[in-house]
Amino acid sequence: MIITISGMPGAGKTTLAKYLAKTYKLKHVYVGGLMREMAKKKGLSLIELSKLAEKSDEVDKELDKMQLEMKKKYKDNIVFDSRIGFYFFPESIKILLVADPKVAAKRIVKTKRKEEQANSISEAIKQIKRRMKSERKRYKKLYGIDID
Repeated sequence: MIITISGMPGAGKTTLAKYLAKTYKLKHVYVGGLMREMAKKKGLSLIELSKLAEKSDEVDKELDKMQLEMKKKYKDNIVFDSRIGFYFFPESIKILLVADPKVAAKRIVKTKRKEEQANSISEAIKQIKRRMKSERKRYKKLYGIDID
């Protein structure tokens, strides 16, 4: 079984992906985590990495390659916590999570992710909007898809 979970930051993708992975004994691939690791290695924030990705498709191509390698390694026993996993794995069971921006922002602030540096709900909402705008632009340009 291949499951892809998409949605805005803070919508609960990772929570659901972990639950499904445990319940169905699947490998959980957290693409947001892969991107955070990449940003950290480059000494950038997620927003900075997203801006870099708008200028060069190398960031997205590297993430795409990682996802495809994970699929090859774990075959059909995987849940992708990935905004565009549905595009790469059309045969997957596709789940889209939607959350009120305030609820999503509260979740992000509550997790206290250092790399997202959101200390307030209003700042987290701004970051969510920036990330989504960046990703919409990139995915439309690279893949011709609208993530909404």
